[in-house]
Amino acid sequence: MTPFAIAGVQMYVNALQPNVDGMIQRLDVLMARFPWTQMVVFSELAPYGPLIKYALPLHNEAIDRFRAAAVKHNVWLVPGSMFEKTDQGEVFNTSSVINPQGEIVANYRKMFPFRPYEAGVTAGTGFCVFDVPEVGRFGLSICYDIWFPETTRQLTSQGVEVLLHPVLTGTTDREAELSIARATAAQFQCYVIDVNGLGAGGVGRSCIIDPTSQVLHQSAGQEDMFPIELDLDHVRRQRETGMKGLGQVLKSFRDRSVDFSVYDRNSGTDAYLKSLGPLETPTQGSRAGIHVDVPAQSTPSAAETTLPEAEKPPLQTEKTLSG
Repeated sequence: MTPFAIAGVQMYVNALQPNVDGMIQRLDVLMARFPWTQMVVFSELAPYGPLIKYALPLHNEAIDRFRAAAVKHNVWLVPGSMFEKTDQGEVFNTSSVINPQGEIVANYRKMFPFRPYEAGVTAGTGFCVFDVPEVGRFGLSICYDIWFPETTRQLTSQGVEVLLHPVLTGTTDREAELSIARATAAQFQCYVIDVNGLGAGGVGRSCIIDPTSQVLHQSAGQEDMFPIELDLDHVRRQRETGMKGLGQVLKSFRDRSVDFSVYDRNSGTDAYLKSLGPLETPTQGSRAGIHVDVPAQSTPSAAETTLPEAEKPPLQTEKTLSG
């Protein structure tokens, strides 16, 4: 058994004032209650909320405070994400991974901003993989990234066993996102740690899912701290023998007999995608995608569908219809 205790913190996020003090206070409470916790994950954009106007440089006072908190509690810490503003004026949605020594071991820029709604945010291009010594390999993705299985495919192909997934979902697609989180765990035989916020940070319903797609914990719509001890040997066993002794998905993909031309931008396979309209916010009364109004089709009567052939009424001809 390779045990490792991870806690998610689902907390209220304010959009108009910093939440850093509240995050550190909750971390203090969490560690006082559950001192066996080894890693803590907050939700997407938890420190400063979802407004781009609060973007900061990558290295800032809040990160220094989080580093000190990680040292104080001897934990790995993923303090959600923040909008990062570069010297060139670009804005990224960036998450940092801090180890128990207070070192930043990785920074990850969200690869799929939630366009068109997350306007003005530049997409990152690098993946985030890091090792917890003597435990296993971890990967990081942010919210909308998980809707694109290629992101998790890349991470798990590099050996990632636990997918950390801070989210900010306050919209009606949260149910779909939870389904995708479960499917991701099953497809890639990994743990998924999905942490949402409250208020301006989301509608909650955070969850932890094991590599057989079993939900180990599901938060509701109130503040929650949920430490759970994972067993990374469970991941390794599922990947070797198959999920519940059945599908060996990663090995099947490795041994595939086909490569997918859709990933070659010059293959022409994605011609249909190029026929779709621009990536933009729908307008009131929009009929985008409704190209043709299909006329109603006449359907046979109940008598026509149930009577024997000889007893069916004769079909009306053009002559009988006109006269």
